[in-house]
Amino acid sequence: MLAGAAATHLTVPVGLAIAGLLAVVALSYQQTLHAYPSGGGSYIVARANLGAAPGLVAAAALLIDYVLTVSVSVAAGVAAITSAAPVLLSHKVVLGVVFIAAIAFANLRGVRESGRVFALPTYLFIATFGVLVATGILRWLSGDLRPLPTPPPAATTALTWFLVLRAFSSGCTALTGVEAISNGIPAFKPPESRNAAITLAWMAVILGTLFLGITVLARALGVIPAEDETIVSQIARSLFGDGLFYFLIQGSTTLILVLAANTSFAGFPRLFSLLARDRYAPRQFTTLGDRLVFSNGVVILAALAALLIVLFRGETHALIPLYAVGVFISFTLSQSGMVRHWLTHKGGGWRVRLAVNGVGALVTGLVTVVIAVTKFTNGAWIVVVLIPVIVLGFLAIHRHYESVADELSLDRLADQPPVRNTVLVLVGDVHMGVVKALRFAETLADRPRAVFVETDPARTGWVEQRWGKVSGGVPLIVLTSPYRSMLGPLLDYIDQVQREGPNSVVTIVIPEFIPRRWWQHLLHNQTALLVKGALLFRRGVVVVDVPFHLNR
Repeated sequence: MLAGAAATHLTVPVGLAIAGLLAVVALSYQQTLHAYPSGGGSYIVARANLGAAPGLVAAAALLIDYVLTVSVSVAAGVAAITSAAPVLLSHKVVLGVVFIAAIAFANLRGVRESGRVFALPTYLFIATFGVLVATGILRWLSGDLRPLPTPPPAATTALTWFLVLRAFSSGCTALTGVEAISNGIPAFKPPESRNAAITLAWMAVILGTLFLGITVLARALGVIPAEDETIVSQIARSLFGDGLFYFLIQGSTTLILVLAANTSFAGFPRLFSLLARDRYAPRQFTTLGDRLVFSNGVVILAALAALLIVLFRGETHALIPLYAVGVFISFTLSQSGMVRHWLTHKGGGWRVRLAVNGVGALVTGLVTVVIAVTKFTNGAWIVVVLIPVIVLGFLAIHRHYESVADELSLDRLADQPPVRNTVLVLVGDVHMGVVKALRFAETLADRPRAVFVETDPARTGWVEQRWGKVSGGVPLIVLTSPYRSMLGPLLDYIDQVQREGPNSVVTIVIPEFIPRRWWQHLLHNQTALLVKGALLFRRGVVVVDVPFHLNR
């Protein structure tokens, strides 16, 4: 802690401020849950009420938040493990990457957010932390709670309001889970909005109670953040020693953090699919895999989260400054969108709802500024810069898809003139594969042409002689190549053919024999592949590959 142990007297006031902020955000999001029963994530609310640009900003902030949720949750879970088993401290990066890979693999296999699967770790966490807080508070009230030994003084900074605000912004990461409920309304049982609202209320009460309890105990014990042990671990160890219950607390902490990371594996792909549906992200992200999950989104999320773990060496304290900026931007845009919603739609009690969301937008907006300023040099600048870059990427993708749709529109059908098609069969040798390609070419045009590029003059006469036996009257055009290049003369001849008439299309028929075994491909040159690559981006050229499968 920059201001040292002397600043711990501000722990409880800062904790109370964060708990109050949690109450404001939870109450504000209650309105969103009822107004958008099919799912009211920040992207949907901001886009519907504020327009596309604010919606994209909210989406970019949320995507960053989802990635950071995985990396921060996993890093914190690993920290809980290494606090109980310090011997693993040097392996925390590897452990973090392994955890992310395991969660991603489980989601790719089609794991569903089942209440039965997630109930036990959740109840275990609430129970163990409830016992921890209750035991600590009772011992504190009875005067039986002894402060931990004060560590040797380190280099400190004078306590200022800036440092107090920095501590407040660090604690605001406790609120980042609120958005998940508004995104996941369809997963609740009917009536979805009511059940989601009840869940949000209970989450706020439980989270606020446990957060304040841990804050009070940290103040009473004089706990100072350490690099090798979490605050919860220090509190639990001081209350229960190194016994079974201590390890149970650390285990439940790890499990609940893994579940928090898993929440992003549902939200990130779903949000990306919505963006892709609206043509702001690659369309591949709308595709469900064979396990009915958005596999591409899962893979991208896992890769980005693992990259952050590696870059920041699995340090939770290094990742935290990046974390809260994005989610509070999305909070602010969502609540601002709800203000616009009530002004537009009104309805019963709309003035009260407007006031609630207005206060929520104002408070979360102020907190966003506080976090961005106090954490800017600690890493928040990365998110501040990254959000507009991502939004520009969304807009570039959207312009591309709009341009493609315009060019493919059937409105252009009346402007299409007749096409003049010239079919060229590429001949490198005379064999059954070439004969098959020639017969196919004759189905495309009455008078196809065969083209042979002369790279060795000694072979030309032999090729012409054999061609006469199989050509059926199709002429063989020999293109000389003084530099033994096959592509140059071929491309020049294609240009010449296209100049023969307007709206000319050249169809290149390429014979290609396919070996039976994969390793046999290495024994042959890849001329067909080279030609196809060279012709792919040429306008007015159609490439047809005619395979001849070998049996041995």
